[in-house]
Amino acid sequence: MDSSTLNIKMTLNDRLIITTPILWLGFVLSISFMEAWLKFQAEGVTIAIGLSLGKLIFFALNKVEIFFMIILSISLFKKHWTLRIKNLVNILVWLLVILLIQTFYLLPILNQRADMIISGKPPAASFFHFYYVFIEVLKVIALIIFSQLTLHKYHG
Repeated sequence: MDSSTLNIKMTLNDRLIITTPILWLGFVLSISFMEAWLKFQAEGVTIAIGLSLGKLIFFALNKVEIFFMIILSISLFKKHWTLRIKNLVNILVWLLVILLIQTFYLLPILNQRADMIISGKPPAASFFHFYYVFIEVLKVIALIIFSQLTLHKYHG
């Protein structure tokens, strides 16, 4: 067997630690960085329809992200506490902080602003959307690093 062949027995827990952040990353990239702006390019989609769709989709994405966070947390805490696991836990804490800010602060504000626009009462200008995008970028970076660390463990 050559050195490029992966010959490590992995538990279900190990597989969850590897695949969950990659799936999470895929959801964030496809929704936050593609669907969010692309839906407004479709013929017949008004601002009100686009915002209404966005609220629904981001609500669903948020629930999926909470599920991924729970899976990763449980899987990591079942592992032995090595230095590598401690590094992963540090990244997981950052992901949790980002998810909490989005869930309990930014998404409610953005939903309220979308409701105002949908009802024809545009809110005052703000930077909340840019804050959301900024921490989405931080989340993507954290998920990439998390994924690289786990892949390195099993194939590095």
